[in-house]
Amino acid sequence: MTKKEETTYERLSREGNHRQRKEFFRRLQSEDPGLAIVHPNAAGIDIGNESHYVAIAPDRASESVREFGSWTEALQQMADWLKQHGIEDVVMQSTGVYWIAVYEILERAGFRVCLTNARDSRNLPGRKTDVQECQWLRKLHTYGLLRNSFRPPEEIRRVRTIWRLRDWLVKNAAQAIQHMQKALTTMNVQVANAISDIGGVTGQKIIRAILAGERDPSKLAEMRDYRIRASKEEIARKPSGQLAGRCAVRTSAGGGRL
Repeated sequence: MTKKEETTYERLSREGNHRQRKEFFRRLQSEDPGLAIVHPNAAGIDIGNESHYVAIAPDRASESVREFGSWTEALQQMADWLKQHGIEDVVMQSTGVYWIAVYEILERAGFRVCLTNARDSRNLPGRKTDVQECQWLRKLHTYGLLRNSFRPPEEIRRVRTIWRLRDWLVKNAAQAIQHMQKALTTMNVQVANAISDIGGVTGQKIIRAILAGERDPSKLAEMRDYRIRASKEEIARKPSGQLAGRCAVRTSAGGGRL
């Protein structure tokens, strides 16, 4: 994988000497820094939890900075407002997960959205307010000084979400089986010694039957799947004893946590 080319802003922020950085930042603060305009129709968004601040060029509207709520209707109003003023490119920082809804709505509305890392767009001293932040982002993006983070297409993001959920479910299912084995062993119900996988067909049938109140070992052994190597007699010996009756009590009292 080839290394991404650094922007002038990133390079000077990282390795430029004090005089170079000071001169470059001073130029950026001026109305005309003398740099080539890369994105003439750019807007900057400062992402927040309850609201977002959006800045466009001062010559496009009397109110060049507006605050929009974080709910869907407000985000759609934001997209409409940006279109009314001829905006084509939008830049925002990847703040928590608050940016995701903004990104998706603007992307569907046809805007080219630049998602930049906060450390790549660090502020100059004194720029602390939300209004200044969105204006600063807009200015940096206008001159092409911010690098866009990689974000896969929507189709890939959907598959990725499903895959991550499946991975989480598989890992937690294995952990749940371990809790079940520990609880059964603690109660001296040695089903796991006869059946290697209590999460299989036979193991789950026997455990559900015990929780439902079945205490007859021979009836529990009848639930054996034909693929189980252990005989019915071996399985019948494992859940026997007085402790087997405590499975349902402990499970219901523990709210499912074994």
